[in-house]
Amino acid sequence: MTYEERLENVAVLGAAGKMGSGILLLTAVHMADLQLQNKDKTYVLYAIDVSNKALTGLMDYLRVQVRKIAEKKINWLRAVYEDREDLVENGEMIDEYIFDVMKIVRPVDVMEAAYKANLVFEAVNENKDLKVKLFKQIKEHNDKVWFFTNTSSVPIHYLEENAGVKGRIIGFHFYNPPAVQKLVELIKTENTDPELEKFALEYAKNLKKIIVPSNDFAGFIGNGHFMRDALFGINEALALAKEKGISLPQAIYMINKVTQDYLVRPMGIFQLMDYVGIDVMQFIMNVMNPYLEDEDLHSDLLDTMMEQGVKGGQYSSGAQKDGFLKYEKGKITAVYDPDKKEYVPVSEFAEEADKMLGELPESAVSWKSTLKMKNKDEVLSKFFNDIKNSDTLGAKLAVKYAKNSKAIGEKLVSDGVANNADDVNTVMLTGFFHAYGPINNYFD
Repeated sequence: MTYEERLENVAVLGAAGKMGSGILLLTAVHMADLQLQNKDKTYVLYAIDVSNKALTGLMDYLRVQVRKIAEKKINWLRAVYEDREDLVENGEMIDEYIFDVMKIVRPVDVMEAAYKANLVFEAVNENKDLKVKLFKQIKEHNDKVWFFTNTSSVPIHYLEENAGVKGRIIGFHFYNPPAVQKLVELIKTENTDPELEKFALEYAKNLKKIIVPSNDFAGFIGNGHFMRDALFGINEALALAKEKGISLPQAIYMINKVTQDYLVRPMGIFQLMDYVGIDVMQFIMNVMNPYLEDEDLHSDLLDTMMEQGVKGGQYSSGAQKDGFLKYEKGKITAVYDPDKKEYVPVSEFAEEADKMLGELPESAVSWKSTLKMKNKDEVLSKFFNDIKNSDTLGAKLAVKYAKNSKAIGEKLVSDGVANNADDVNTVMLTGFFHAYGPINNYFD
């Protein structure tokens, strides 16, 4: 089966979810482009989800996003539609392209639609038993289908063995949101069909994605680093509160500020946890833990937050839900206190917290300002060297955090999760938008 033939019949499981909708969008556009260049073929993409309401919302989302994509590729559309005398204006071509993409997508709430698919993208939640159940169900009706799982934590060999799909499954972990993020972690097993891997690489190339291979260990590279980095941040906040005799909200505020301002990250570690979702973090740690022999990825504080119904995450609009931090128009205004079961305004402790941390060096640089720097390494080296030579609490916390982040990255390499330091750094640079990779010499 050729690349184009494989894509003639595709299904996405969990299509209306946060990840599934992005995967569906990318695949629908790619399939429509193939259809326009192979007009004698018929391409079908089944969007499968349990909620008809969610599927209706998905179709609205697709129309909006496809219009944006069409507007950016109008020159290509002119060439594709050059034989269409009825399409003259740009707007007419854009509307026609939206129609061409949408007619490929079939929203359905039944699994049977996937039984004849050549390729199935799985983007349901991180429940290994559910994934196995779905793969088994499809396999019973189609023993030639290929499975692309978007899991960010479940070992691929576990899914392969328990679903009985030897060689026909590969980890293809998009980062959120798939339509924007360039990174994909590719995870194969010792049984992966070489043709499946070849197809995956070609598909990624056509979607203009950056592929980083990860070996088949729970959590892979991205969550392998992030979960441990976040757990360290939680423990640092708890230790800081105890050591300095301050409230936990104040300590969380301080660690969040250190990880953002001192370490030049796009957001502080607690804000990132809120973005991902406290519930998602707890779930992923629980998935990873049974496969780890020398450590325990667990946080009592995460358990407490969940028990009190504080989960973070995002609304369907993309707006941030309250988690460790409270947000108003995107700005952090308060920090949650699990003892009081309420949010404490930042204004009550920010002045004292900032004074305790101390002043940033004059060489300080923001994450956003580094994005277009041609001399970024030189600027960061100067700033981090000044931090190393500073005696402030903020600087000491930053150095300790950075060294631990590097140690996490190096352990991923030594444990065989990542093939090399460059792969770890690429995941954090591309998937998490860090200004620099964790494995560096800045803080040596």
